[in-house]
Amino acid sequence: MSTDPPARGRSRLRALLAAAGAAVLPLIAMTVTGGPAGASVPATPSGWSLVWSDDFNGSAGSPPSSSNWIIDTGHSYPGGPGNWGTGEIQNYTANPANVSLDGGGNLRITPIKSGSEWTSARIETRRTDFKPAAGTVLRIEGRIQMPNVTGDAALGYWPAFWALGAPYRGNYQNWPSIGEFDIMENVNGLNSVWGVLHCGVNPGGPCNETTGIANNRACPGSSCQSAMHTYRFEWDRSVTPNQLRWYVDGQQFHSVSQSQLDAGTWNNMTGHAGYFLLLNVAMGGAFPNALGGSTPTAATVSGRPMVVDYVAVWQSGGGSTPPPTSPPPTSPPPGGVDARSTIQAENYQAQSGTQLETTTDSGAGQNVSHIANGDWLRYDGVNFGSSAATQFRARVASGAAGGVSGLVQVRLDSLTAAPIGDFALGNTGGWQSWRTVPANISGVTGTHTVYITFSSGQPADYVNLNWFTFGN
Repeated sequence: MSTDPPARGRSRLRALLAAAGAAVLPLIAMTVTGGPAGASVPATPSGWSLVWSDDFNGSAGSPPSSSNWIIDTGHSYPGGPGNWGTGEIQNYTANPANVSLDGGGNLRITPIKSGSEWTSARIETRRTDFKPAAGTVLRIEGRIQMPNVTGDAALGYWPAFWALGAPYRGNYQNWPSIGEFDIMENVNGLNSVWGVLHCGVNPGGPCNETTGIANNRACPGSSCQSAMHTYRFEWDRSVTPNQLRWYVDGQQFHSVSQSQLDAGTWNNMTGHAGYFLLLNVAMGGAFPNALGGSTPTAATVSGRPMVVDYVAVWQSGGGSTPPPTSPPPTSPPPGGVDARSTIQAENYQAQSGTQLETTTDSGAGQNVSHIANGDWLRYDGVNFGSSAATQFRARVASGAAGGVSGLVQVRLDSLTAAPIGDFALGNTGGWQSWRTVPANISGVTGTHTVYITFSSGQPADYVNLNWFTFGN
């Protein structure tokens, strides 16, 4: 596997020169999307259904919803490439000064310089399954005001609204094959929005990595920095070949067709469980440096936030709101995993909120770790056969602090289905102190998608999972 990190524009000078002549495109006089900064998520358009949204309502100084978002911290993922793979210099934190609601219906991500250190924030959705069903269009949209700073004072500012393929979470070495959609990127306070696709291999490949397939344009009407604008990405599976499209305030400025890529590259990018969304403001790194030299500089000012009014995801077709998971299949998935076999926890088809680590249990392999309230794992095509399974057993460990515990639950075919069984777990003596815990379940036959879900009254990690099985 490639060890190259997700570049999110690590080195885009070639694309900038090709797509924009190393200069911002001329301003097109159009009406900017107006309204107060704290406007609500728009009503679902006719012919679409709302998949997921966050309006960022809440009291001033509070964090974004922990049910919707994970706050990344530090200079990298644990075990991932340093400086997030982009050369950015800031330390991401969960400090309300860097990331919090403003009490008026907005999220603010604010870079701050203290002494010689820059801090900022980066959040990503717990959900990793944003993907259009066959024959539909997925629309990912955010209403955002970029940090209101320009000129030398803006050198190094790098706000972004983007998406990464689900297999990247917990792996960190499979970029760019798993895909990256940069819905909105901006650097150095320029009045321009960039849309970028990353895919294939690095360097080079069909997406010309580490540059990606990129285009940009000025924000319509008011500048990107001085006003809210709506940034939208569409993944269209209703046409052949499929298309990817980028918009600002409803005006398309970039597209990529399936026909531009070979079948293997396209399948690697689109054939997995889906994508998770990210919002962040980086400081410095390859992209701003490509246009501004070594950034940030002594002239760069601190404390200018990116303001996010809402983020929403719609899918074409239907008029109801699907549950917060991938739509359940219309027929049982094909059998492929025997429910009575030892199912290794790391062999999931999708997950949210967890990580992988080397296990000491049974001598080798990996276990799923860093599991907390609201996290989940999905296993497709689990075949229970015609004889009902009535017991669930899981190999678990916990080094949770005193008073921290939670439930390990089994659900079938949907994250919102009632659990068919569960057990409670507290500290077992350490994160690699393993024990096998049984639980009774409602009798199950046939082939199902199995969700292992985790519920706790405390926010801290409380369990590791190595394997599980079902029996009579």
